[in-house]
Amino acid sequence: MSWTDRIFAYCERAGDPAFWAEPFNAVSNVAFLIAALAGAVMLARSPGAGSRLIEWALVALVTVIGIGSFLFHTYATRWASVADTAPIGIFMIGYLAYATRRFLGAPYLAVGVAVAMFLVAMRWASAIPCDPQLLPITVAAGRPCFNGSLGYVPALGALLLIGAVLRLRGHTAGWPVLAAGAMFAVSLVLRTVDFEVCGTTSFWGRARGTHALWHMLNALLLFILLAAAIRHGRRDSLPG
Repeated sequence: MSWTDRIFAYCERAGDPAFWAEPFNAVSNVAFLIAALAGAVMLARSPGAGSRLIEWALVALVTVIGIGSFLFHTYATRWASVADTAPIGIFMIGYLAYATRRFLGAPYLAVGVAVAMFLVAMRWASAIPCDPQLLPITVAAGRPCFNGSLGYVPALGALLLIGAVLRLRGHTAGWPVLAAGAMFAVSLVLRTVDFEVCGTTSFWGRARGTHALWHMLNALLLFILLAAAIRHGRRDSLPG
């Protein structure tokens, strides 16, 4: 196994190793850069912007997510896959810790427990075996179960759970987090069915799939999460 081994994981690429074999999947990552720029402008205009280092780090992560995903959908190698998935994982863990502490006001020990449980859930979800008789989606197309989307289900659960708790408490970040969760559910479906609908999504003489839509929806939900952090996550809003 080499870091330069090719990965053919999406409808648009099929088996083509060319740099621009996934133009829709690659160019759609501009949406992440737009989300990061919009978040940066919003943060720069917020009170005490210069001291909000965690929020700036979240904005930077969204930028890196876009760059990493572009690299993967152009180079399509193992090292590019790490460049794609590592920033996403860091953002998910970081935002979970942020929301647990800043929105829910949980003590640091509880934040650590929440992150540990999330990591266990991600590992467990990613390792779920698929029975073609019970879970035929993508397995029938010769792809991993649900096209590898099960590993993201804990993130969906965390968004919906935290959003629901915030709403029950009357916290102003509740609706944005719930909206991001609902949007993530839709984008996960689009990621999952990429190969299932491959033959019906032809543009410019080639099948495109739905992965580019996953990128664009995720960029929008990441902006919503950035906006929630900027507007509702100030340190001075913590209890006590």
